[in-house]
This record gives sequence, structure tokens and C-alpha cells, in this order.
Amino acid sequence: MKRVAILGSTGSIGTQALDVIARYPERFRVVALAAGRNVELLNRQAEAFHPDIVTSAADGPDGLMRVAVESEPDIVLAATDGAVAFDAVFEAVRRGTDVAVANKELIVAAGELLMATARESGASILPVDSEHSAIFQCLVGEDPSSIASIILTASGGPFWRFSLHELEHATVTQALAHPTWQMGTKNTIDSATMMNKGLEVIEASRLFSTPAERLQITVHPQSIAHGFVVFSDGSVKGQLCAPDMRVPIGYALGYPNRLAPIGDPESLNGTPPSAARPPGAPDPLIALGAKSQNGPLRYDFERPDTERFPCVRLAYEALDRGGVAPAVLSAANEVAVAAFVEGEIGFTRIAEVVESTVDAVTQHPATLDGIREADRDARLRAARYIEEIKTKCSVS
Repeated sequence: MKRVAILGSTGSIGTQALDVIARYPERFRVVALAAGRNVELLNRQAEAFHPDIVTSAADGPDGLMRVAVESEPDIVLAATDGAVAFDAVFEAVRRGTDVAVANKELIVAAGELLMATARESGASILPVDSEHSAIFQCLVGEDPSSIASIILTASGGPFWRFSLHELEHATVTQALAHPTWQMGTKNTIDSATMMNKGLEVIEASRLFSTPAERLQITVHPQSIAHGFVVFSDGSVKGQLCAPDMRVPIGYALGYPNRLAPIGDPESLNGTPPSAARPPGAPDPLIALGAKSQNGPLRYDFERPDTERFPCVRLAYEALDRGGVAPAVLSAANEVAVAAFVEGEIGFTRIAEVVESTVDAVTQHPATLDGIREADRDARLRAARYIEEIKTKCSVS
């Protein structure tokens, strides 16, 4: 039985992880929970799972450290936003504890340091994002030297068919209406700008030691194929499943073993067996991502548009710059997204704020302290730029 500690238990990933854990009481025990300010939900989770340690934002960094380290977990699920849990995650990895990572900012800002720390301690870093989980699964048992390129898929978000003019007038409500995934506010806005895919390119570079020129993006609106690996002989291996975050969460928590189906196998796809499909075998179209057994299943793939979605370009540029540039990109984006959600700037201004900030903040060393300083300075610089935008808009 694995002892699981969760950083960010009341967020989208944290709650879905607890749903997975609840289905496998013989496989997992929740030993610690850390949440932000949703204490009411945290208390309900504590009543349901009886962890040894429970902390909230009121407990500060010490609370996160208690959950990640003092609870003596076998695996830590890092599902917080931003840099708040960096110290706790690094300390867990230094002690050799496996970490399932669902925190983009952690890998984007400090991925090189984290992977180096894991190599020294023997800890495993297990990706939870559906795309990186897909690549991780495709690479199991493969020779790293045979990898020609890695392809991450993107849904395109709610604005994939919008013109640039329409994007300039996009609202928060529209941006949060994701056609496929159920995510928190920040990640959903990132999907709308496609910054999430840019950040995932940086993550993939860190997680799989792959340079930018071998990392590609394809827009796949159905969100069924989550990633591909192209090998040196021309073969392509992909991972497909219905768009349900509980699948990559369960894979990370259960690794190296896959979790067994829950209950009657027929209940997993909701369709009765047929003469062509023996009892217990999943419906092939349902297994490949169809929402029903009627009609064909279609996969579409398109090239990303960096003119309408410049955040993709900005992420590649930050990866090429190296150093603290990815950390600055991530921090500035977080501030810009918050400003958009609060109605302080327009949708297309998000990329403008990020680009201005990355150009201005690059002087810090790529150490953990340097990353923290870069994060702080980037947030201050982004906030100042947002105030400049607001002033210009009020004058005009």
C-alpha cells in the first residue's frame, strides 16, 4: 500500500486524485493533505481519508514541508499552482521520495535543478499532465538515443477558430468555456492563450532531456491522442485515451503498475457486448475515445498558429534563452492571467505583458535562490507593466 501525500488537495488535480485513491483503498493510503484557503473542502477530505497531517495556507511553508516530508510518504503529488511548494518538493526529492508532478511552474522554472536532484537521490519524477504522461508511457522500455522527436498535442482551447479581431474582444467567460477539459481557472485561461502548450514544451525539454528543436506541437481538438514519440527508424508511438485526468493521475500514482479496472469491465464503457465483441472486451471505438458507439470516430491534427497565439512563440524563445527566462515567463504569465480574470487587461494583452517582462528580467543566476528572485522580480515588473496599460487605456 502506497503512502500518498498531496500538496494542493482541494484543487482540480487534487480532488480528482482523491477520487482515484478512493476507488483503490487496498492500493493507497492518504497520509497527508495540504490545501490553500478552501478549508471547508479540506475538512471534508480529512474526514473521508483520515490523514495523519492536514495543513492549509494559514500554516505557511512549514505546513507544506510537514505534508511532503514529515508524513513520510512513498509518493508526493505536487498539485499546487505557482512557486509556493518548491521548497517542500525539493526536500522530498532530496530524501529520495517519488514525486508525481502536476505543477507546471515547478518544472518550467526549476526543472533542470529538480531532475538533477532526483538523479542524485534516486527519486522518480512522474509527470501527471496528460501530454507528458503520454510521452512518459511511450518511452518506457525505449532507448533514449533512438528518439527523433517528441510531439505534444493541444486541444486549441475555446478560441482556436477565433480571428485576431475576435481574440482582442474575448471575455473571461468565453476563455473559461473549454471544449474538452475541466481544469482550474488559471490552467483554463492558459489553454485559451495556448501558453499551457508553450509551458509544456519547456516541461518536456526538462523531463525528457530533449532540446527545443526536437519538440513539436500539433493541435488535436478531440483531445484523445495526448502525445507521440517519433523514433529514428520512422516509427511513431502514441498514447490515446478519453480526456479524463484521472487516467494520467492514476498512472503516476500506481507506477510502475497500471491500476486494474473498477468493478464490471462492461461498466467502463457503458455498452453491452456484441457478437463481434466477447464479454469483458471494451468497445473498440469507446476505447479509442468515442463518446458513443454510434458513428465514426475522427481525429483531426493541425499546425499551431503562432500569429494568433504568440504565447507559443514566447515559450520557445524562453527555452532557447535558458537560465531564468522560463521562470520569468511563467511568473509573468501568472500575473497577466490574474489581471485578465479581474478585468484589468484584455485577452491579447496577456502575451504582451509576458513578452515585455521576459525582455526586462534576465539577470539572475539559474540557482534555486536565483529562480526565486527572478520569480519575484518578474511579478513586480509584470504588475508595473499592467498598471502602465491601465493608465494608457484610461487616458485614451
